[in-house]
Amino acid sequence: MISTIARKEAVELWRDGRFRWGAALVATLLAVALLSGWQHYRDIEASHTAATEATWQRWLSQGEKNPHSAAHYGVYAFKPITPLSLVDQGVNSYTGVFTWLEAHNQNPFEYRPAQDAPALARFGQLTASTVLQLLVPLLMVLLGFSAIAAEREAGTMRLLLSAGVTRGTLAAGKAAGLALGLGVLLVPAALAGALALVTTGTAAETVSAVSSVRVLLLGGSYMLYFAAILGLTLAVSAWARTPRAALVTLLGVWIVNALVAPRVATDVARTRAPLPAAEAFRQAIADDLRNGIDGHSPQDQRQQALRDSVLAAYGVDSIEQLPVNYAGISLQAGEEYANRVYDRHYGALASTLLAQEALHRRLGLVAPLLAVRSASMGLAGTDVYHHEHFVRAAEEHRRLIQRILNADIAQNSRFGETYTAGPALWAQVPEFTYTPPSLATVLSNQSSSALLLVTWVLLAGIAYGVGMRRLTPE
Repeated sequence: MISTIARKEAVELWRDGRFRWGAALVATLLAVALLSGWQHYRDIEASHTAATEATWQRWLSQGEKNPHSAAHYGVYAFKPITPLSLVDQGVNSYTGVFTWLEAHNQNPFEYRPAQDAPALARFGQLTASTVLQLLVPLLMVLLGFSAIAAEREAGTMRLLLSAGVTRGTLAAGKAAGLALGLGVLLVPAALAGALALVTTGTAAETVSAVSSVRVLLLGGSYMLYFAAILGLTLAVSAWARTPRAALVTLLGVWIVNALVAPRVATDVARTRAPLPAAEAFRQAIADDLRNGIDGHSPQDQRQQALRDSVLAAYGVDSIEQLPVNYAGISLQAGEEYANRVYDRHYGALASTLLAQEALHRRLGLVAPLLAVRSASMGLAGTDVYHHEHFVRAAEEHRRLIQRILNADIAQNSRFGETYTAGPALWAQVPEFTYTPPSLATVLSNQSSSALLLVTWVLLAGIAYGVGMRRLTPE
């Protein structure tokens, strides 16, 4: 009986002009978004590959110079773009593309596409995730609001129940029918997305960059989200007295979920975990570098203490008598102290950003969109956590470069002499390679999002079931 009801609902849905036009519009937008995301990924990947190779060759061919000059010459680190970013670009437009790894400074990431976008574009981008998170639920609302309420208003509910169809069977059949109808839209979209992923590179490259498990989990997250929306739609239709009341209520729910909740969540996160002003952040770093982390150890005192300790350690009276170059030791000591300052301030900044992201996830209890958006960005590798993971890896490489160059100054030259090094030293610096977080780490971070999506499905199912049980045929 459930299959019969489901087929009947699906056939009526497919014959409905609202479905054909709505599905065609959403399918077109989703196809355009996937094509745009695919092209964006191919372009950015090619640009990053070329730029990474160019900056590395630039480093190796910089010629003869003092190693400290080479440290200031520096290299660039480009944040890799993940294949699943063609579905969800996450925070990539706001966090920057590359950073300059040079001596003394932990530089911020540069080139944030959102800064150069026109004002209207900042309201949102047409991405596959936008279509899936906002437009597909709206289509579900427009198609499903009358599923139960119209039966009651038309008087066919009494006939169905009097014919021996139980409320549970009717509820399951209605849900299956709507899901089957929407599957006509979503299944081809999923296949198109999979094809786009495969064609981002060779099969081996795709598998190494994005495991099939991550793709399946991303699809599963959206399926839970759609199940929650479908359950809410049918629940409201069952509880509402008329189709018009159901439509008005569901449009209100969609507005809160799609438009109000994300904005409120952002404002709450900013209030609960405020970020420092850019100028105040830079000034705090400069103050700690100049006056010490404790505020009572100026740079000249730290330098004098270092000088005295090095002379005592080698048992000599002047830096000219040292068997090593004091300049290299001093430079590395300065780097180590600056690293403590950067760890303090950039670490606090990262903690604040991650706290904001965690708060967004927890607020998924208020709106399912917040939960699926967090899971989508996390699985796509485009959330704040992935960005901060890359920031830390790039900074570790910057520090490695400084240790190698300063050690060469200390071991291979003497204080006061003119010293230059060449390609042999530059080649000792390893090329920067980045290993993204493991899938296990991502799943651990997003476990609360998954739990919230499951909770929403259960709550929607319970509300639907209760609504059907209290249903009185009219």
